[in-house]
Amino acid sequence: MTHRPTIYGTRHAISAGHYLAASAGFSILEAGGNAVDAGVAAGIALGVLQPDLVNFGGGAPILIRLADGTTESIAGLGWWPKTIPPDLFMRAHGGKIPDGVLRTVVPAAPDAWITALRRHGTMRFADVAASAIRFAAEGFSVYPLLERSIGAHEAEYRRWASNTAVFLPNGRVPKAGEKFVQTDLARTIQFMADQDRTAGADRMAGLDAAHHAFYRGDIARAIVRFQEQEGGYLSMDDLAGYSSAIEPVVRRSWRGHELVTCGAWCQGPALQQALALVEHVGIDGLAHNSADYLHRIVECLNLALADREYYFGDPRFTDVPVDWLLDPATIARRAGAVRDDRAFGQMPAPLDLPDRGLAASGADLPRVEADTSYCCVVDRWGNAFSATPSDGSGNVPVVPGLGITPSGRGSQSRPDPRHPAGVAPGKRPRLTPNPALLVTDKGGVMPFGTPGGDVQIQAMLQVLLNVMHFGMDPQSAIEAPRVASYSFPSSFAPFEYFPGRLAVEARIDKATRDELAARGHTIQDWPEWTWLAGSVEAILTDPETGLIGGGADPRRPAYAIAI
Repeated sequence: MTHRPTIYGTRHAISAGHYLAASAGFSILEAGGNAVDAGVAAGIALGVLQPDLVNFGGGAPILIRLADGTTESIAGLGWWPKTIPPDLFMRAHGGKIPDGVLRTVVPAAPDAWITALRRHGTMRFADVAASAIRFAAEGFSVYPLLERSIGAHEAEYRRWASNTAVFLPNGRVPKAGEKFVQTDLARTIQFMADQDRTAGADRMAGLDAAHHAFYRGDIARAIVRFQEQEGGYLSMDDLAGYSSAIEPVVRRSWRGHELVTCGAWCQGPALQQALALVEHVGIDGLAHNSADYLHRIVECLNLALADREYYFGDPRFTDVPVDWLLDPATIARRAGAVRDDRAFGQMPAPLDLPDRGLAASGADLPRVEADTSYCCVVDRWGNAFSATPSDGSGNVPVVPGLGITPSGRGSQSRPDPRHPAGVAPGKRPRLTPNPALLVTDKGGVMPFGTPGGDVQIQAMLQVLLNVMHFGMDPQSAIEAPRVASYSFPSSFAPFEYFPGRLAVEARIDKATRDELAARGHTIQDWPEWTWLAGSVEAILTDPETGLIGGGADPRRPAYAIAI
């Protein structure tokens, strides 16, 4: 029994982190748009509907698989300003990345959305942005998670008057059921839509005009003026020179299926590695969410996330040995460290690098940096879209008059330039958002993903195995209880580390939790359902039946729609 059924259709389906975003994308599908048009509409809407988690001026990594099998990633991730000193945070900030404009990287999401529309869409920016503009201008109902999130970060929002004006209307945390309006954000997106329409009948000219408005025109000038006023480094040259790279995907076969992720500029290859390790260690015959099963997948995740820490960074600056990490010989060596009777208890040492001693953090798990949502679409032609728009608003100031916070994703770079993910001018942080896609052995497709920072690939792996190993339908797979390890440094400043810590949703019975503890996992009890366990959304097509099934996570206000 699940809280919701899997939603089935025969034409198209969408699943998104907020129900109104799903409806925005679905309206595009019903109007004749394709998966890219609908996915962009949903993604832009998420930046309005989940403004604590997603920012219109944030990041938006995208995976697209066309009906003919062509697959590509759009690396919607900005880089550090060209003039930022690489030693700034070590020299002037005690090895920390402070809140505020100093953590700003180039806003990537508007370019990523427009790039997707240019390459594979059929509609104009004004068409796909219309719902988002309406939600911002007319408002929408505050939902419990939004109230809780703003409340948890109230002190941060009060640091800047522009943030207070948006997130604490009437000087207080908005309550669930009240209307949440973002007038400045509506004007910003509307200005881009107006520039699109003013360009005339040519769709590409309109997309260029909307892009120019953000990266070279009035919006860019307002962003840079505020950055200069606040002591930031982002310049007009940084904005004008930005474009989201079209990067090769990472693809590997697994049991006749093909898993597709983005590259090592995000944590996508760590999902590939974790799945390969699980396959090598073996889970056949193990009961779902038994102690034996959970122990093995957690230890494989700990190995993959340790290697993420040791190796991953912007491939344009860092030689990331993805092929070596995913080579069967390396997988076998790595998997050989897994013991059924004993947890690692700390981050596993690397295979070929000096081990870095790490100091454990305090007793509590890291305070979650609110960021990220997810959306996926499959259309009637068989095109698939998977995107993880992101960047919260608690640690960077809103630009007055614009209603956006230029990407604070610099918090995922390391202050020390010597780290693989260290700060450097023009370099991208190591991103946690990582959309994924599975091509099934039947020729079907399953775009899937989640918010959740370091929990992302952990939740994604568990849901993937629930569907493809245990045979669950998408909704059952999503709703099943989950675990999450914290036995590696957090991806977010200040990069806290909790050796051996394993959070477990309370629907996993006490006997299983006790057995995991007996093997050396330090158990952190979660409630039966928690938004901290991620919010996986997924769509699965079945060529044999012609059905498209969509699931969405009730841990957050996510919904799926299909017809």
